[in-house]
Amino acid sequence: MRQHLAGLFAGPDQPSGRFRGGQAAADAALATFDVRGYASQRNEVWPPSARGASGLSPWIRHGLITLPRAWKHVEGGPARDVEKFRDELMWQEYARHLYARLGGGIGRPLRASPAPDRGSSRDQVIDRRMACIDLVVGELEDDGWMVNQTRMWLASHWAVRHGASWDRGELWMRRRLLDGSRAANAVGWQWTAGTATGKRYGFARGQVERRAPGTCEGCALRTSCPIERWPADDVPVRLDPDPRLRSDPDPGGTAGPEHPEQHGQPEAVWITAESLGDDDPALAAHPDLPAVFVFDEGYLTRLRPAVKRLVFIAECLADLSSRRSVEVHRGDPAQVLAGRPVAATFTPVPGWRARARAIGPVAVHPWPWLRRPGSGSVASFSAWRGGSSRPRRGTRRSRG
Repeated sequence: MRQHLAGLFAGPDQPSGRFRGGQAAADAALATFDVRGYASQRNEVWPPSARGASGLSPWIRHGLITLPRAWKHVEGGPARDVEKFRDELMWQEYARHLYARLGGGIGRPLRASPAPDRGSSRDQVIDRRMACIDLVVGELEDDGWMVNQTRMWLASHWAVRHGASWDRGELWMRRRLLDGSRAANAVGWQWTAGTATGKRYGFARGQVERRAPGTCEGCALRTSCPIERWPADDVPVRLDPDPRLRSDPDPGGTAGPEHPEQHGQPEAVWITAESLGDDDPALAAHPDLPAVFVFDEGYLTRLRPAVKRLVFIAECLADLSSRRSVEVHRGDPAQVLAGRPVAATFTPVPGWRARARAIGPVAVHPWPWLRRPGSGSVASFSAWRGGSSRPRRGTRRSRG
């Protein structure tokens, strides 16, 4: 990282204390995940032994475990646990559909106004004297990961209680997460801040005592707890939503090809951080071709992620190189791959589509959707879930 990617990351140059990149690590994590108890324990925070969270999200986010593969893995488990785990996979798929359709529009309030901005600084929000905040932020800094419950706590503490800008908080967290997808992170923050639903999620001491027992006992502020009571719940003002939430004028463009499209002979496979696993359709279809990855200098200079993310990606590439030839570059993907006939997997993010227009892959393979996007409503998870082409019968969802 220091030698080749200096200037593209921020913060301490240390890897994740818990997660390793690569297909071998992903396969081992999935093989040891038992869905039993997931429904009742997934929201537990502390101690770690009480948690039911799968911890698979870094590998899912980077395509080493596809959503269809994770879906299939839990077949035969207890019905309630399977239902809840698959519900969470569907939430991930929903976020991807929303981002694929809206692009940068996912960064604007979807359906309601945010809490009034009260000008709180990051240091006011991230008060490490609070044992609960110290626990949450400490795990994020050490591992580049958080359980879903604490993501909601921190987002609510930031955007609802302190009235700080939710999109600034979303970027702050995404930079530090190994699984920091713009899709899932933005939708999660919008759900918590109320801009996606019109109802905000509150965070108070009672949740800490219930989900992380014993944390408050050692807190320096235990007798003057700043989250003793629920935060003020200002009623959000409904906004005129983007009309694309209701219908997609170009569902084919959003979803990408249903079948491989080829108009030339590729000499390499272009891969990105969205899909680094052996199940990437383009890699699987061209097993004898070298894989080419470009650390996108412009994008990373703007984002400045924690080095943990880049280490994780480098570990994925190193693992892949044990099975096939891998080229790694730093620069502008369009310039690095200019004039080179490559195969690629369609990727439902705006950055990939923009670069693909410039690169012009001679073979494009379908994205491995859990449920292929259609033209119907994505205005809410329930509206989207009630649409057609579901992989199974619908289930209820208590939160985003």
